[in-house]
Amino acid sequence: MTSCRVCNSTKLIVDYRHGEVVCRQCGLVQEDKLFDFGPEWRAFDEEQMNKRSRTGGPLKFAKQNIGLTTEIDRYDRDIKGSAVPSERKAQLYRLRKWQRRSRMGTSVDRNLSIALPELDRMCAHLNVAPNIKEECARWYRKCVNQGIVRGRSIESVIAAIIYMVSRKHQLPKTLKELEEVSGVKKKDIGRSYRTICRRLELKMPVVKASDYVPRLASQLGVSGKTEAKAMEMLEKARKRGIISGKVPISIAAAAIYVAGRMNDDKQTETIIGVDEVPESAIKNRYDELLREFKNRNLIKAHPIPG
Repeated sequence: MTSCRVCNSTKLIVDYRHGEVVCRQCGLVQEDKLFDFGPEWRAFDEEQMNKRSRTGGPLKFAKQNIGLTTEIDRYDRDIKGSAVPSERKAQLYRLRKWQRRSRMGTSVDRNLSIALPELDRMCAHLNVAPNIKEECARWYRKCVNQGIVRGRSIESVIAAIIYMVSRKHQLPKTLKELEEVSGVKKKDIGRSYRTICRRLELKMPVVKASDYVPRLASQLGVSGKTEAKAMEMLEKARKRGIISGKVPISIAAAAIYVAGRMNDDKQTETIIGVDEVPESAIKNRYDELLREFKNRNLIKAHPIPG
């Protein structure tokens, strides 16, 4: 209700103490049975608020039970720490056994019990952020529920989802990295990726060379000035259509090298071999950027060492 039903005034007062909504202009009681959805306790400082508040843990899709589970421990002790009577131990044993069986009751649960630890391992090896890992787990659950994983290896589907989500957040991982981590060939990862996009009707953004610049700059330890110059150079090259059809990561490496030469950044001398980009590809992209921008007078004339 946003206005009074008699005078059409929008100046309404909500009185939570009496559970009423009153019009400030004419005094008509609009509602007389309001529900208070707040806590039943009061707090007078932050310490009391933190102590009296009751809430559960956050939902975590990377855990098998989404973080909502009940544990029956093996210590056979009650809430006070006292030992459980012997006649209750057999009952607790049966409850513990059936709880363990209920977690693996369906094929989806059994699949998740294998896939989620594998996802955790791959993300830890690739230094994937926790929020991206949670999104990967959510997408994997969706793929399992829709039967996309059936007939494919779990590792290839997980690698494809990591590739898809990291690409969506403009933090792309290369297929070669995913191949090394998962032990699955790039061809199989690409096939799983295309299947997921087709079945879920997803339209993924195109990977840009500028997406790789922060990552390469962090690995090389170049200055922020060099990184910003490389981003500016790639944006100009994109508008001119110079980098279309080229491998994005090789273009990014060449742009960082050119920007480092402009700023006399010595850290770019080790650009060869970063992320296992072929040396010939970096050299070719380097020459193309120099030729198109005509900046040979701003950069040292000698070519890339190697």
